[in-house]
Amino acid sequence: MANVPTPHNGAKQGEIAKTVLMPGDPLRAKFIAEQYLTDVTCFNTVRNMLGFTGTWNGKRVSVMGGGMGIPSIGIYSYELYHMYDVDTIIRIGSAGGIADHVHLKDLVIAMGASTNSNYAAQYRLPGNYAPIADFELVKKAYEAAQAKGVHTAVGNILSSDIFYGDDFSDNDRWKRMGILAVEMEAAGLYMNAARAGKKAL
Repeated sequence: MANVPTPHNGAKQGEIAKTVLMPGDPLRAKFIAEQYLTDVTCFNTVRNMLGFTGTWNGKRVSVMGGGMGIPSIGIYSYELYHMYDVDTIIRIGSAGGIADHVHLKDLVIAMGASTNSNYAAQYRLPGNYAPIADFELVKKAYEAAQAKGVHTAVGNILSSDIFYGDDFSDNDRWKRMGILAVEMEAAGLYMNAARAGKKAL
């Protein structure tokens, strides 16, 4: 395993692009690589968290699964930023819309990611941290969606540690605070990007 920096990723240095698309499901990563990229190579099969690098419109791009939840994407995004010198990670996973104006198959761009996770405690901050996306990535994503006529909502989402919750009124309270949708990873990704001085969406 020469030149392999971590036990979770079989890629050697230079095999991962500066920009990584990150769905949760590794099979979705495989689908994206096969459908949208050319000259594709597989750089990771460790734990079946598949990762691929290829070319899209002349630009070198990688796509890799990130798993479910902040602990999982926390590991993979940390290693991509710190051990593989990735500059940008764009999470392209699914979310459950809770705002009235968010409908099935709408695109949600998470400008901010509220969370019920304790992930930020590691930074020992003297207050509550608000994880946010990189503004330029938000702007470009919104403009691209508008150009394609895709119904898009931009704003705050919830990255929840809980999938099967015990209190069914939780989402109503988040909804009252303007939360658009619920998912399980973005807040951890945004915190890792901020701490590394990198970009995330």
